[in-house]
Amino acid sequence: DYELCEEWGHLYPVPREDLINLHREHLLHLLEMGDMEKALQLLQRIEDPGICLAISEQSLDQHPNLAASHFLADYLTAHFYANLTTARRNEIQALYMGSKVLLTLPELSRVNYFHLSSRPLLMLEQLLMNMKVDWVAVAVQTLHQLLAGQEIGFTVEDIDNLLSKYAEKALNFPFALKEKRS
Repeated sequence: DYELCEEWGHLYPVPREDLINLHREHLLHLLEMGDMEKALQLLQRIEDPGICLAISEQSLDQHPNLAASHFLADYLTAHFYANLTTARRNEIQALYMGSKVLLTLPELSRVNYFHLSSRPLLMLEQLLMNMKVDWVAVAVQTLHQLLAGQEIGFTVEDIDNLLSKYAEKALNFPFALKEKRS
């Protein structure tokens, strides 16, 4: 049905907003089905870059599943980096990194941290608080690789400071040792 509507749009004038809505719904449908190849082909078929940007951003703002969010954040960064404001760019890159970190976690645990996908530092802190040290190690390694040469609102130093803070708390003993008296 989406393809039929798309063909109709080529034959008859369709208002811009309706065209954006059609393509957004089609894109979200393809992404929910896990068909990233067809989703990419759909975006490449759209001739107007403004419409393509609007569709991609609106789709991302619908908070689709993890793989779809990762795909859209990557697509927007790769194709529309210069068209985005600094704040929006940082937001999309943080979502990309957060989704990348989520993909390193065991599949059954991802749902517990999905709501933090746009805030990788907070996700890291939550993993630390939940004592998921092995997961934290993989997440930190992933973030270090992704942050190389990037500016997105936090740095490698921020990650190191967070780890230091929790390492210090882990060694903090809230009681005093009693002296033995002879």
